[in-house]
Amino acid sequence: MYLYTEDHRNLEIFRSTACLLGMPLFYLYVLAVCYSDFRLKWKHLVHLIPFIVTNLIFIPRIYLPIDEGSFASTLNQMSEIYFIQILIEFQYAFYMINVFLILKKYREIYLENYANPSTSTYKWLFQMTCVFLAAHSIVALKNIIRYSGFREVFLWANVLVGTIALFITCWFIMKALNHPELFRGVNSKLKLTKDILPEVEEKPESVNAQNDLINNQIAALKQYMIEKEPFLDPSLTIQELGNQINMPVRDLSILINHHINQHFFDFVNEYRIQKAMNILKDQSKSQLTVLEILYEVGFNSKSSFNTSFKKYTNVTPTAYRNAS
Repeated sequence: MYLYTEDHRNLEIFRSTACLLGMPLFYLYVLAVCYSDFRLKWKHLVHLIPFIVTNLIFIPRIYLPIDEGSFASTLNQMSEIYFIQILIEFQYAFYMINVFLILKKYREIYLENYANPSTSTYKWLFQMTCVFLAAHSIVALKNIIRYSGFREVFLWANVLVGTIALFITCWFIMKALNHPELFRGVNSKLKLTKDILPEVEEKPESVNAQNDLINNQIAALKQYMIEKEPFLDPSLTIQELGNQINMPVRDLSILINHHINQHFFDFVNEYRIQKAMNILKDQSKSQLTVLEILYEVGFNSKSSFNTSFKKYTNVTPTAYRNAS
């Protein structure tokens, strides 16, 4: 490898600067997975700036001259190499912070607008981001060793980093193959309730009249949930519920997330758990398994059902049935 790079230094340097494309690609990937309507646009080319700037800086002293001596030793002493190492760390911190902010917003939008009890996409992306953060910490440590004079340790660090990269790649592919649902995002145009409220114009009615209207809407919504049981649909969204009760999704979002003070996700799951509790107490349905019950009330995952059930009752479904 070293003999080849000695004769093709420019190609090797250009290849090494491609690491500046890694975090922008990961950032765009997270956007694409989180938001179903994401599309690449010309404005996304701005993420190429660090890569382009670095290669322009490398032209005078690295790409053009033909230096004598060892390729590695002369290169590592150049200020441009220190520059790219520092730039990589700043770039990494910038994109990691933005990815975590995207995930935070995605989770909030999901909870306020979707009733599917599976938040696997968020968990998957969060896990993957944490794994990448841990892996990069090892890479950063390896780079510190690189300039500390411990050459033998540095070579073993390369082996460790390569092994970790292989593990992450295999893990990523297996997740994609076994869980295709991880790649279905939410609509990025959906707004959070906290963003909608300032836009709501003040109505001329008195405070009492507004409170009466809100209370009537809440009562009508709860009655509809009990009588029609729309929560039995595991993929129910706030848009679909709004269409069913003839209420604009904007108003319904404010009603549930602000006035009832619950996320749509929790609001719907509460009715699912209540129905599950009634079934578990019903002796005539004692032959039904917990798995059959969770599917019947609108859940599609045993783990999410158990988590939600324990959240509302402080006991597991099995323990609740035995105590009834």
